[in-house]
Amino acid sequence: MMTTTSTLMTEEELMRLPDNGHRYELVKGELRETPPTGFDHGRTTYNLSLEIGSHVRRHRLGDMLAAETGFIIDRSQEGRVTVRAADIAFVAKGRIPPGTDTSKYLELAPDLVVETLSPSDTAVEIEEKIFDWLNAGVRVALTVNPARRSVTVYRSLTDIKNLTDQDELNLRDVIPGFCCKVSAIFD
Repeated sequence: MMTTTSTLMTEEELMRLPDNGHRYELVKGELRETPPTGFDHGRTTYNLSLEIGSHVRRHRLGDMLAAETGFIIDRSQEGRVTVRAADIAFVAKGRIPPGTDTSKYLELAPDLVVETLSPSDTAVEIEEKIFDWLNAGVRVALTVNPARRSVTVYRSLTDIKNLTDQDELNLRDVIPGFCCKVSAIFD
């Protein structure tokens, strides 16, 4: 479960937080802390990252990013910033403008994000995060459920597909040539 503080922060303040082993996000300027995850979460996330990442790297399709990578996906008129970090993110080649300072949070929505469910996650928190990603312009968002060995594919707020162990995860519309068996993520 995420904890929320009532103090508003900027992305610069978030970037300067000390590394204390926790992961943080900003949602409309409010700091949210995510506790460390368990073994199943880590193994499943790594397996999927390896499947997608080896394909992306081999074909030079863009950048794969780890869980600690924050993206600025919203700025309200009042200046409240939303910085989100997915368990896995992919940004297609050519989307990052030349000269961009990549040592900071990028102000763009990745092409693909993956959120692996943890026992501490609530359905409301995950739904809010997926909707934030999609509203920011993410082309495909996945939730991966290790306990149920399933993947939910969100291509929009209404185009949602549930996949099980026997299905194929086809992301060719976002990552050219990529598909894998859902079971490969969990085995």
